[in-house]
Amino acid sequence: MASHSDTLVVFFGATAGENGGKLGSDEREIILLVWQIVDLHEKKVGKLHKCFVKPDTLELTDQCKEETGLTVDDIVKAEPLDKVLQQFQQSVSSEVKCLGRTTYTLCVDSPLVIRQALHPEASKKNLVLPEIFFSFVDVRKEFHKCCPNAGLAQKLTLTSMLEYVGLPAVSEESIGVREVRSMVQLTLCILFYLFKFSPHGVWCSSKTEPVDSEAVIRARGLPWQSSDQDIARFFKGLNIAKGGVALCLNAQGRRNGEALVRFINSEHRDLALERHKHHMGSRYIEVYKATGEEFLKIAGGTSNEVAQFLSKENQVIIRMRGLPFTATPQDVLAFLGPESPVTDGTEGLLFVKYPDGRPTGDAFVLFSCEEYAQNALKKHKQILGKRYIELFRSTAAEVQQVLNRYMSTPLISTLPPSPIMPVPVLTTPPFLPAASSTRDCVRLRGLPYTAGIEDILEFMGEHTVDIKPHGVHMVLNQQGRPSGDAFIQMKSPDKAFMVAQKCHKKTMKDRYVEVFQCSTEEMSIVLMGGTLNRSGLSPPPCKLPCKSETPNKCKKPHQLQIPC
Repeated sequence: MASHSDTLVVFFGATAGENGGKLGSDEREIILLVWQIVDLHEKKVGKLHKCFVKPDTLELTDQCKEETGLTVDDIVKAEPLDKVLQQFQQSVSSEVKCLGRTTYTLCVDSPLVIRQALHPEASKKNLVLPEIFFSFVDVRKEFHKCCPNAGLAQKLTLTSMLEYVGLPAVSEESIGVREVRSMVQLTLCILFYLFKFSPHGVWCSSKTEPVDSEAVIRARGLPWQSSDQDIARFFKGLNIAKGGVALCLNAQGRRNGEALVRFINSEHRDLALERHKHHMGSRYIEVYKATGEEFLKIAGGTSNEVAQFLSKENQVIIRMRGLPFTATPQDVLAFLGPESPVTDGTEGLLFVKYPDGRPTGDAFVLFSCEEYAQNALKKHKQILGKRYIELFRSTAAEVQQVLNRYMSTPLISTLPPSPIMPVPVLTTPPFLPAASSTRDCVRLRGLPYTAGIEDILEFMGEHTVDIKPHGVHMVLNQQGRPSGDAFIQMKSPDKAFMVAQKCHKKTMKDRYVEVFQCSTEEMSIVLMGGTLNRSGLSPPPCKLPCKSETPNKCKKPHQLQIPC
């Protein structure tokens, strides 16, 4: 804590791109660090240190050159960030010790250099930051507390703050040196008024905070296998509230590349918005404002079963998908093996089931440490029974979402089955398109039973752009399980013909899929319970009294509530 520290390390950093109020918003690397120590007891200052940092990309933006006066020649012979940070830590420790002090806290002019530049860059380069960078004093906020009539802290400049307390502006022209000397002057002035500094932690969070609508963002474009840890890494340097990552799922319970993230306050949310289109690996992530209501809709609500499962704190959660429906807890424990012990044995397993008790093939597993979880993830796509199992990192919010989604799914109504085949059920959307003889649809036959909409879109490749909105219709059998069929509405008959030509007998998960061009009318007949084969159409069974004089010869595709 700064109030118990003996010294302050006044610190400044600049990047190869945007600086000032936009520092860190363009993902550019740090190229300059400047620091100086202030003895809080003796009110003395130490030596001023200035270090150039060599970035991976030796290129400075024109704006950087203009604002800092630095050139590529200044940094080309410098050490990389990890080496400079080692020098920084050794220098600070040695100087503090020489002063006869033992503790120190960082002091900055703006949190951006710590939150938006240093932590994100260190995270991307897998560098371990010295502990000093996890707590800091913001000189602007401390000045505002000491001089509340001076104006808003975020709009104050170092020059205006010095002017307010009657001190001359620092005339030094060198970037970084000028800012550090100005901060040192202000620090000594604040100490003169006997004001105690308050530190700002980088990772603090509160368990009792309400979900503030001004503290939530929506992230889009995430890799589908992203975990809450990956998202926290993307927002490194900002404080995410406890349990504040909710991965969004699609209708099939799979991640859709979006997440809602709740921060501890609006200040951190605003900093998160500055990371719009920053990169996670090779993909850029879109960041938008969201509301507390949206967050609670995804992450809220806890059943007793889920609450009990998640009551064990500090656990790593892994999601298993594709389990055989006959798999037992002992089968899962044996599959994971002794190198991946599950927390409390079978109590650390949560099988996801339909409302009628049927297994869905999903389960969640708790591990007490990262090592055990990593060992489990090595079993990704290994075989259990006759099925390969997918394993992913998961979150408490995803556990709740998956359970809610399956348990809130109404049981499929038991319509009288056709003597030819079980009555198929349209999964989504819950309405039939207008019947037409126009052949602007395709039928996929022979799909793997584990295939979802994402698999179909991947299978269709470049042709997905020609699918009508909400045009993917998966067919379930009477038991609510995949039938192996799906219908796709295309934007035109030509597009449907092209898909049938290009995709027929392509493979999906080691199975070849048949693709036929068909009409909306033919699709509707199958979705209502009829059959479609190469020899022609068989209409669905009539559910209501037939008004035709020759009911056995009636060929009209019956609607469920309109007798023929």
